Parts: sequence; structure tokens; C-alpha cells
Amino acid sequence: MSSSVCSLSLLGLAAALLLCCSRPAIAKEQRHEFVIQEAAVTRLCNTRSIVTANGQFPGPAVEVNEGDSLVVTVVNNATYNVTIHWHGVRQMRTGWSDGPEFVTQCPIRPGGSYMYRFTVAGQEGTLWWHAHSSWLRATVYGALIVRPRDPVPYPFDFHGELAPIMLGEWWDMNPIDVIRTATRTGAAPNVSDAITVNGQPGDLYNCSSQDTAVFPVKSGETNLLRFINAALNTELFVSLAGHTMTVVGADASYLKPYNATVIVLGPGQTTDVLVTFDQPPGRYYLAARAYASAQGVPFDNTTTTAIFDYGAGGTASPAMPTLPAYNDTATVTTFTTSLRNLHSVGLPSAVDEDLFFTVGVGLFNCSSGQNCGGPNNTRFAASINNASFVLPSTVSILQAHYQGDAAATGVFTTDFPANPPVQFDYTAQNVSRALWQPVPGTKVYKLKYGSVVQIVLQGTNIFAGENHPIHTHGYDFFILAEGFGNFDAATDTAKFNLDDPPMRNTVGVPVNGWAVIRFVADNPGVWLMHCHLDVHITWGLAMAFLVEDGVGELQSLGAPPPDLPIC
Repeated sequence: MSSSVCSLSLLGLAAALLLCCSRPAIAKEQRHEFVIQEAAVTRLCNTRSIVTANGQFPGPAVEVNEGDSLVVTVVNNATYNVTIHWHGVRQMRTGWSDGPEFVTQCPIRPGGSYMYRFTVAGQEGTLWWHAHSSWLRATVYGALIVRPRDPVPYPFDFHGELAPIMLGEWWDMNPIDVIRTATRTGAAPNVSDAITVNGQPGDLYNCSSQDTAVFPVKSGETNLLRFINAALNTELFVSLAGHTMTVVGADASYLKPYNATVIVLGPGQTTDVLVTFDQPPGRYYLAARAYASAQGVPFDNTTTTAIFDYGAGGTASPAMPTLPAYNDTATVTTFTTSLRNLHSVGLPSAVDEDLFFTVGVGLFNCSSGQNCGGPNNTRFAASINNASFVLPSTVSILQAHYQGDAAATGVFTTDFPANPPVQFDYTAQNVSRALWQPVPGTKVYKLKYGSVVQIVLQGTNIFAGENHPIHTHGYDFFILAEGFGNFDAATDTAKFNLDDPPMRNTVGVPVNGWAVIRFVADNPGVWLMHCHLDVHITWGLAMAFLVEDGVGELQSLGAPPPDLPIC
């Protein structure tokens, strides 16, 4: 063979190798088993039994590449019914694996099992999974990390990533007993006894410093930190002493880099940040405590800590960051309004469904002869558009929908209001008591496949105005704007960010304010929208969208799997 032919052959081989290596990796299928079981743990000087996944608290982290499929078999060896929700996963055409009990499935009974099957496509970043049955998610939760598919790069540079940072809440009693006790009388449940980082309260609590979470770091390196707020009822301020955090993603969507010394996460939200460890070698506290926006409402006012350790030795106490005041709404607003999508987005401009949803707390009158635990012998309630959501108990909404109109009769109705039944001054200081009592029911709102949906989420000042983290299952949405007071289309529409709005799955509706979101209804099925403060969803601050099938198999809900639990 001549040297020229040999050279051409080598060039061809090199080109073939380059082409091969530049193609995206083939998506994989991962299989996991979660055994829901009790385990003994010691916190705050006491040992008690909690419900866990695989005996771990927090539960196991699941790590995938974009495009991978997951098959997770959940075996329920606990004494409570359970389901698992894959928070933030789009679940395209796989609504049977979304997880909220009595919405997309009946719960997995003790001794039973169910196989969740879905693909994580078109999303990169930090998501998570948690129980979606009663208050089990207080201890049954874990991270779901979605990395780019090889060889797709991250849109930012860093040396390495640390373990996920899961923020949670701890009760010094069984959280199921906490909510059951409150539900019996209609009272507000007890607040938590501690905030936690990866299941540990940290140095500021009794009997806890020996197990404080520690993150080893190297001087000069830039690391990716993934924050997840898994707390049940507490929005959180988070800060790392002496270091700036560069926010680069939230809810598995990339953002334009934004520098902050404090980040804010509502329950359900995730935030990815880059931190360059460029301070004098030592130990530095990460600290988190409540953002409490509701006046006069009890909250957990403790502070959790973890330690970032440069490994320099020494016994000096770690440096402590300065956290905002508990009610520092201005810091929250500065943070949330500074987030921008990494790219300009092609927002659909023609809106098909222009919805206006009020969200807030209310009160039910006490039944005759009953003593109730709410204010003035009432029961706490919550609602969207004055409809307080009630879960069915004999079949899930998705099953009833799939089986047809006859099956749906008596399970749910499709008359959820597109607007408040009564218009009023939503954020007034003294809302008429005639408006405080919502109407219970199981109502859904129908959407045609492909319709463009815009929702004004308007907070109310009934009982107490509060920041509400509103989460939508099955969808990401663009946050176009937020503000305070009552939304006014005549003036507030001009504030919409139609160029690079952040895309999230959970939006904080400002205290006595509003937020506007937009999405395309391209995922058929039944999808819950609710406040991610679990006390509020317990009281009824939820509704569901019923997205109809489109044309053909790829625009239609798949058939239910054969092992779908029965009620």
C-alpha cells in the first residue's frame, strides 16, 4: 500500500472515530427498587421509628442522563398507604407514573408494589422524588439528578459537584400523627422542631453536632451545588458564609448566571449554583432558616447548619453567614425577579385559555355540636377560585377519566371555574367574612391538546396573606411576571417578560400579590396543580387539569399498566 493511500485510510479512520464519538450517547434504561420500610433514627436526643425508602434518610439519590428511562419498583413494607411522585419530571404520556394518590393512581397498600416507568427527556439539572401520600414525604424523599447526555456539555464550567443538598423538616413525633391530630379538629398542625440538611439538624440543636453534614472542598476549585427544598411547610433562605453563589439553574432549567449571597427556595423548588472556594482555608457554615410571610402564623424559627470544610485543620468555630429577617419579602422579590432563562424563548403569543386563579386560605364552619380547633370554633380550609379540592377515595381521577364519562360520574366534575366566582379586593386588609368559606368538591378544568394556557395566580388576604409555592404536575411553565396587590391586566401586562422568562415547575406567588405563568398543554392526562406547603394541600389548595388527547398515538395517554394499584 502506498503512503498516500495509507494516509487517506488513517484520515478516514480518524474521521469515523470523530463522528462516532461526537454522536449523543444512546439513552439507557435504569432499574431501581425502593422498599418503603420503617427504620430507627436518632434526632434531637430522641430515637424513633420513621418511614424510609431502603432504610435511608434521606432516600437514595437517582442519577440519570437526559433521555434515560427509569423503571422503579416500589415495594410497600410500611404500615401506611404510599405513592411516589417524581417531582418535575414531565411524564410525557406516562401520567400513570406521576404518583399523587387518588389523582393518577390508587395508593400502594401495605404489602403491595407498583412499578413506575418513565423517560426523563428534554430536561437537565436537579429534580427530586418524594412520597405523595398524606405527610409521608416528611421522611420519604431523595434527589433525582439529570445530567446532559454524553457528549453534550454543561453550559458552564466547574471542577466537580458536591453531594446534593436536601433541605428538610423534622418533627419530634410521627408526622402522620401530627396531621391526623390536626385534621380531626380542623386546627393548624404543629410546626416542625428542626430544619435539616441531608436529614441532620446541625450544630445549633441539642444532641446534633456530632452528625452535622460536612462537605469537603478544595481551595481554588469551583463546584456545582444542587439545592432541593424538601421541607413540608417552610420556605427557606439559604446562605454560605463568606462565599458568593452563582445561580445557573432552577427546577432542571438553565438560567443566565446570577450572583447572590442568599438564595430562596420554596418547598418543591430546586436551585443549582456554582461556588468558587477562594476564601482563606477554614470551615464555613451553610445556614438555612424560614422565610415566613404570613403575619401572626406560627412557624419553625430554628436555623439548620452544615459545614463546608477546606480541610485546613484547626478547631476554630466555622464562620456563620448573615441570614435575612424571617419576613424579608424584599430579599425574596429581588431574588425571584432576577432569574432569567439562559436563552431567548419562542413564547406562543396567542393565548387560548386565559385563566385567573385566586389562591389562599379560608375557614369552614364547624359542624353542629362539634368543637373545632380553628379560629372561633372553625376548621381551616384552603382553595383555588373558592373551590376546596377533595380527593376521591374509590378510584383515581385519571382512571375514571380513562374509563369514560360513565366511570367519571360521581368521581369528579369538569366545572372548575376559569375565574373567581366572586370578584373582590383580593388583597384588602379586611376581606368580607362572607368570602372566607370555600366550597368543597373534586373539580377539574378541561384543556384541549395543544392549547396555550396563561394563568394569573392571585394571592388573597383571607385569614392571612402568604407566599404560596404553586406546583404543576406534568408541566414546566414560563413565569412571565410577578407583583404585589391585585393583578390589573390594563397595567401589569406591560411588565411581562416575553423574551427570557425563567422556566420552572413551582412558582412562589408573592404574599398579597400575583404571578403569571404560561405553558402549552401538550401532555394528555390528569395533572394536579397545588400549593407545595403540605398543610395547604391538606386543606384543599389544589385543582387538576384534564388535558384531552390530541391526534394519534403520540398525542394520547398510554394505557394503564397491568400492575396499577387498585383502591
